[in-house]
Amino acid sequence: MAPSAPAENGREYGEAGSHGYEAVQNSDEFQDLRRRFRGFVFPWTAFFLVWYFLYVILAAYFPAFMSTKLFGNINVGLVFGLLQFVTTFGITILYVRWADREFDPRAEAIRDRVLGTPGNPTAPGGERP
Repeated sequence: MAPSAPAENGREYGEAGSHGYEAVQNSDEFQDLRRRFRGFVFPWTAFFLVWYFLYVILAAYFPAFMSTKLFGNINVGLVFGLLQFVTTFGITILYVRWADREFDPRAEAIRDRVLGTPGNPTAPGGERP
């Protein structure tokens, strides 16, 4: 999809204000951004919630399994609990890499078109530092 050039006032999507924001929200570009975001976030959120509640259910209803010793004083419950942290950090790292590669460039392109300022969003017409 070829983006159209910014309007004379630097706003492709209309005047500033609520109508401008509605135009951005209704644009195909923004809808694609939302679709991509949901396509990443919802499956990973569902995965983590299933994994978390599995841990909670196992701890509540299967204490004998969770207290099974693996080596020394380390048991299944402790390993599963520590894996919750590992999973959290892992998903965070995946999200940051995905956002840097897929989401942020598209969001910046929308912002630049709305503001009419490629580069630094805080300096109208400015370049990135």
